[in-house]
Amino acid sequence: MQPQSPQMQYGGPPQPQHQMVPQPHGGGGIAQQAQIAHVITHGPSFAMLRADLAPGQVIIAEAGAMVARHQPVQMEVKMNAGRSPGFFDKLKAFFIAMLRKVAGGETFFVNHFTAPQGGSVWIAPTLSGQIQHRRMNGEKLTLSTGAYLAHAGEVDMRLKFGGLKALLAKEGAFFLEISGVGDLWFTSYGGIHAIDVNGSYIVDNGHLVGFEGNLTFNIRSAGGGMMGFVASGEGLVCEFSGQGRLYIQSRNLGSLTSWLTPLLPG
Repeated sequence: MQPQSPQMQYGGPPQPQHQMVPQPHGGGGIAQQAQIAHVITHGPSFAMLRADLAPGQVIIAEAGAMVARHQPVQMEVKMNAGRSPGFFDKLKAFFIAMLRKVAGGETFFVNHFTAPQGGSVWIAPTLSGQIQHRRMNGEKLTLSTGAYLAHAGEVDMRLKFGGLKALLAKEGAFFLEISGVGDLWFTSYGGIHAIDVNGSYIVDNGHLVGFEGNLTFNIRSAGGGMMGFVASGEGLVCEFSGQGRLYIQSRNLGSLTSWLTPLLPG
């Protein structure tokens, strides 16, 4: 499957992440946590994130993602449903956390890491692949199921119903919509490739990590008529239109599952 390139503007692969010194962000509006110093190592195949927390900084990660941490780093387990206090808010948070686990591919609980005296925590995703850092400054980023890894700052997450086309895209019925101000780390199965789109672009279903800007997509056949649908191995594809940025992954988890299934006993 070869997309037509004349309409595209390629952003190239994401730049490798290096350790960053926290810098306060000024301006009014949302109170901003200083950017967390971090380094991503062992990528792109087996990436691991090290976050260097200054006193007062907090990083929130998926349950089970921690690899190691310095002894002074403290961990608190909370439901994966936002920061709202109060009994009714907590009751609502319970149902949101349950929905995120069942429909959004996230864990029911998340771990909050703090270091009153400073310290580092190492975080890694479940699957082998890349970790991408994205500094959020008020825009929105939509991630597919299972792509979220960790965040810090005033970052808000909500489930976005994708409907039948999301199911056909093999991304589940829901996407995760990220907004706010802060640091976001997301992951993939295989490497992550960022593509700037201005027009239309075709992505094989199962290879989508996320998208931003004013992009929308529809599901259609990969082409080649009925024979192409049945025999090409491509099946359905996501056709994006608009202007924005796509994040795709170099491997397809569904293809891995199909390859492994005949090898399993019973």
